[in-house]
Amino acid sequence: MAEPVRRCAGCGRRAPQRELVRFSARAGELVTGRTVPGRGAYTCRRASCFERAAAQRGFARALRTAVRVDPSLVRIYTDESHA
Repeated sequence: MAEPVRRCAGCGRRAPQRELVRFSARAGELVTGRTVPGRGAYTCRRASCFERAAAQRGFARALRTAVRVDPSLVRIYTDESHA
């Protein structure tokens, strides 16, 4: 069975879902987590993709809603538990 493929909200690269970091919107705020309910937006595991998606409204476009992006979320790309 083929695994799901998703597109990075930052660079646009298509990759297997398991290789990407998932984000969702909760109360207008961007949150990360594979089990957070709702529509998901994905980025590659590079901080540059996160920053690009935040700067170019990639998260809002993928989630189809206005969302506030906390710049401190970039820390997950250097956190060993998410790598």
